[in-house]
Amino acid sequence: MRSRAAILRRYGAPWSVEEFELDPPRAGEVLVQLAAAGLCHSDEHIRRGHLAAPSQQAPTAPTIGGHEGSGVVVEVGDGVTDLSPGDHVVTSFVAVCGRCRWCASGMEYICDVGAGTMLPGMPTDGTFRHHDRDGRDLAHVSKIGAFAEHTVVAAASLVKIEPQLPLLPAALLACAAPTGYGSAAYRAGVRGGDTVVVIGVGGIGVAAVQGARINGAVRIIAVDPVAFKRESALAFGATHAAATAGEAFALVADLTRGVMADAVVVSPAVIADTDIEDALRLTRKAGTCVLTGMSAQGTRTGLDPQDLVLMNKTLCGTVFGSCNPRTDIPLLATLYAAGRLRLDEMITKRYRLDDINDAYADLASGSLVRGAIDFGLDSATAIG
Repeated sequence: MRSRAAILRRYGAPWSVEEFELDPPRAGEVLVQLAAAGLCHSDEHIRRGHLAAPSQQAPTAPTIGGHEGSGVVVEVGDGVTDLSPGDHVVTSFVAVCGRCRWCASGMEYICDVGAGTMLPGMPTDGTFRHHDRDGRDLAHVSKIGAFAEHTVVAAASLVKIEPQLPLLPAALLACAAPTGYGSAAYRAGVRGGDTVVVIGVGGIGVAAVQGARINGAVRIIAVDPVAFKRESALAFGATHAAATAGEAFALVADLTRGVMADAVVVSPAVIADTDIEDALRLTRKAGTCVLTGMSAQGTRTGLDPQDLVLMNKTLCGTVFGSCNPRTDIPLLATLYAAGRLRLDEMITKRYRLDDINDAYADLASGSLVRGAIDFGLDSATAIG
């Protein structure tokens, strides 16, 4: 079949919205009609080549962008028994095989299959289903390609959701909500009474603020240079806001009588070399500092080992907020349905697929918490 997608052909170039050819799903695969796609900074990192080796000038294959999506199943391949045409699904950029050591240990977020998320080709057999009009293969970001009207993905990269859950906000359950929520709730282990600092309060940071609030933090300090984002964070549950880490240090020291924060989540658009040092200064003795945002390839930082050792601090990273897609996406959907997790309000603006470059310009300007491509799909118009 033929569909349309936003394609990256060269690092630094804008997204190009074009028609492409899509093969039917093979064994273990699913054809999905997209309803919505969130505009995550990770796709901007990919577009700019931040995740590529410095010697690379172009992706290994022209690439369909997008990993944060929701949609409706149109067709399933052989062997797919847990999904059927008409099912509503959320994408998972971490594929879950359910069999490797990590899945068997309750750590689906570092599944061996999911670890290949940035490689081209299908996780099922390494070949391609997406092609240029001239037949050349197209890769798809995180094996998802959510910046497309239709995509074929492995069943292991999809999570079924209840049909009454609105598909537009459901797209945020694919990345922003679990990554931010889990950074606070799981990786930082936020508990009742804690003081939490969130550095960078875009989509993931605001979800971290909500994760801290839902899990009982009494002081949540949002740090961001953009006034709009600081104000938005306060509406999502932050109790205080600061423009810089230095400003936050004085504020947190005053609030905690010098003890500092129990947990710090670092989720700016790009983690710079000094951000980690600033975050550790905000972290109390035996506290936890979680790196959630991405950095440009080759970024290095200078740390004081004595601070980590003598102050018993924990510095750690997280992927997908250390959430398990199969259990935590439904959990977060339940929190949304109960009014505890606010997803609709996180979507500052909706865009058409053709306006994707304008959308990312808005994201770069700091005028969005989360933008979303709205494909105009609902259960009444879905094919299949």
